[in-house]
Amino acid sequence: MKHQYIERETSRVRTEKLFSDPVVNLIYSGVRENAGFLFNLLISEKMSALLGAITYDIPFRRNPSETRAFLIAQGIDPGELAGRVADLDSYRKIFERQIRFWEVRPMPTEASALVSPADATVLVGSFSNGHPLFIKDKFFDYTDLVGPDKACWQQAFFHGDVAVFRLTPEKYHYNHAPVSGIVKDVYAIDGCFHSCNPGAVVREVTPLSKNRRVVTIINTDVPGGSRVGLVAMVEVVALMIGRIVQCYSKNRYDAPVPVRPGLFVEKGRPKSLFRPGSSTTLLIFQRGRMTFSRDIVENMARTDATSRFAEGFHSQLVETAVTVRSIIGNGLPLKNNTIKE
Repeated sequence: MKHQYIERETSRVRTEKLFSDPVVNLIYSGVRENAGFLFNLLISEKMSALLGAITYDIPFRRNPSETRAFLIAQGIDPGELAGRVADLDSYRKIFERQIRFWEVRPMPTEASALVSPADATVLVGSFSNGHPLFIKDKFFDYTDLVGPDKACWQQAFFHGDVAVFRLTPEKYHYNHAPVSGIVKDVYAIDGCFHSCNPGAVVREVTPLSKNRRVVTIINTDVPGGSRVGLVAMVEVVALMIGRIVQCYSKNRYDAPVPVRPGLFVEKGRPKSLFRPGSSTTLLIFQRGRMTFSRDIVENMARTDATSRFAEGFHSQLVETAVTVRSIIGNGLPLKNNTIKE
């Protein structure tokens, strides 16, 4: 079954090129059902690292013109690169490439704008059962997603809103800060390395809350912040993802620093890097503090696109392709205008 999404700029339906789709189907169908031990081995940290090394770290010998042609064939614009095409002599370097985001990924001008953390396809929803955009517990288990031992954050985001950003292997794989604010907490949660391929997601129950992930809690109700309450940024590893490097930079990619409590992050700045493979980033907002962009919400119900997520959710759930630093929603005014230090 093909998987389609909506190209935001044109509203056209596009068919996704699903990398390694036959392998993913084999792992999540035959192997998962008939060889449980082998399945668990394949989604383990060691096997994921091995597959990643084999796939991404073997140098290839191409001249710059051949590399440029390869990039274009994969849907990567060489003109966006911050470095030289000639320096991209392995798939890992292509995967971890830097772009001139300050020129090619313009920020919205609205102060209330919330921006995409990545070049990705996105679905939005709510944890509230009575909400029209309620997402059933298929992508994730809410308690496990933010951490079973994190009762304070579970309570803070109860019945909140969520956006799921899926990054495919050809995407630019830096995550950028979606809001401005002070980091309140940052922690890793151990787990597996399930694929983020749509076919794998609908076959495996709550994979995004089973995978290894890093959670960053940002308080935006501070001077200079985005004023949308607490925001949780959940960065999820996947099959062949080695790790998530926290590397916040105030100026382009210069002088990166670890993301730690007390750090002020500015909206649109590079925050972290996936290494490498497909992966997912989630944003969780507190209830009543924001609203998603209308086109993203309306696209999810479009009937002229075929989505693999319909298999698991029995509804369309069509993704929209968004670019890093593009608008995905707006903050709502805080009723009592209190700013917390």
